Amino acid sequence: MQHFAATPRLRHTRQSSTSSYARIMDLGGHEAAALLTLLRTRERGTTWSSIATEVADHGSAVALLEAQHDGELFPSAQLEQAQADAQEQLRNWATAGYRWVTVLDDTYPAQLRDIREAPPFLFYAGHLQPDERGVSIVGSRNASAAALGFASEAARYLVGTGLSVLSGLADGIDTAAHSAALTAGGRTVAFLGTGIARSYPAQNRALQQEISERGLLLSQFYPEAAPTKHTFPMRNAIMSGYGIATLIVEAHEYSGTRIQARVAREHGRPVILTRDVVDTTTWGREAADTSAAYVIDSIDELADTIRQIRELDERMSRALAELTVT
Repeated sequence: MQHFAATPRLRHTRQSSTSSYARIMDLGGHEAAALLTLLRTRERGTTWSSIATEVADHGSAVALLEAQHDGELFPSAQLEQAQADAQEQLRNWATAGYRWVTVLDDTYPAQLRDIREAPPFLFYAGHLQPDERGVSIVGSRNASAAALGFASEAARYLVGTGLSVLSGLADGIDTAAHSAALTAGGRTVAFLGTGIARSYPAQNRALQQEISERGLLLSQFYPEAAPTKHTFPMRNAIMSGYGIATLIVEAHEYSGTRIQARVAREHGRPVILTRDVVDTTTWGREAADTSAAYVIDSIDELADTIRQIRELDERMSRALAELTVT
């Protein structure tokens, strides 16, 4: 299975191109087709993330494609076939009703541009919101009744303050968080470990549909991509990057949730741990010892923590805005 891989700290600039390669792609979707072409024709050893970084540096996938083939009088047969395949793939996706954004689009989530895992493409269903502020609620698939109750209460609190609830649409904590946010009339964003055309787990098909109508589904994988052991850690990485913090409600020693705790620290995003996670896992205790971690015992403590995180987030946003103006 191919997927859109991680890419470090993308810069959003635009350039125009009137090259022969740009003219080749006159069927529409120029940049998206060029990006797919680059990924399809990459040399051995060249990663998707390095290509995505180069695209961001050039401000145009078409410009990068031209630069890579500078000096060639005519496009090679391999390049022409890759371009044709890319255009056909885009037409098929459009016919199927899929929607997507690339790192070159203004509608690409701005908060993902800061992380090295930012995917070149995102498929989505629902409504994209620029500069959305949300908190991830994640944890065990086989959660206890107490943990499910805490996740639901946390979701209701977050949407009551105007924050979105982010989660991964898995059984257990994820399902409780998404469902509680919707029931409270709030917004929730589901990050998929599969392509957007799939429903996984199958029992969450109706929930996935409801989120697509009332919130947002996001996937960094091709629409028909199946779940694998690699897709879920990748899903967790962009979930972390998308939000202003991660709340881990309940998890065991070898839970995949520990990956989100790690990447959240790498992203500079705070990690909120319940006392249970700290007391029962080695990685929870290690995370609790870092400066960006908070340990809570109650919803009241969660509320106080979220207030602190939002104040810090707002101060940083103002500082960045001032630097940009300067």
